[in-house]
Amino acid sequence: MKKIYVGKTKDVYSLDNGNVMLKFKDDCTGKDGVFDPGENTVGLTIDGIGKANLQTSIYYFELLKKAGIKTHYVSADIENATMEVLPGKVFGHGLEVICRLVATGSFIRRYGEYISDGTVLEGGYVECTFKNDAKGDPLVTSEGLAALGVMSEDMFKSMKEQTLKITKIIADDLKTLGLDLWDIKFEFGYNGDEVILIDEIASGNMRVYKDGKIVDPVALTKIINNR
Repeated sequence: MKKIYVGKTKDVYSLDNGNVMLKFKDDCTGKDGVFDPGENTVGLTIDGIGKANLQTSIYYFELLKKAGIKTHYVSADIENATMEVLPGKVFGHGLEVICRLVATGSFIRRYGEYISDGTVLEGGYVECTFKNDAKGDPLVTSEGLAALGVMSEDMFKSMKEQTLKITKIIADDLKTLGLDLWDIKFEFGYNGDEVILIDEIASGNMRVYKDGKIVDPVALTKIINNR
């Protein structure tokens, strides 16, 4: 395997069959040792979180497959914390898509003078940020993405529709476990002209609450996979 990318929480390798392998690590985004999926830097390391995130990803990729939603997922090896996926090109130099069901985190840090922490965002709120640590992952609009040549507005529309649909599937599943999804972060890419979900669907990329208290990613994965 040839390493082609080193990420915050995963390393990426090319495979001889043309597919790609993701190697999950035990690093998490956060600040000052506190987990926060909204942060753009590694803030802590949690032993076993790589395999835990992979387990969660497998569960939800399989759930989306049953719902008829195409993703890049092919197969996984939990013991080695690896996942084989279809090749997909990222938009620009990397684009993160956040779906917010409840206002919190960086959303409140930006807009707290207009909305209170914990306010429900009816229907879900989708926003995009460029993956750029030096610039703090700047927000970008659909019009901005089109003007910059990153993606067409039709591609954005498809991505947004998929994001809302996928988020609802995950939120509904978590609700059966007595859990409330507040926000979740995705990454999309394109295979030909088709926009598909790539990367992972992991506990480290979502903010989930139970009885008003946030659930840490390792505990969340145990709840999801030990149902």
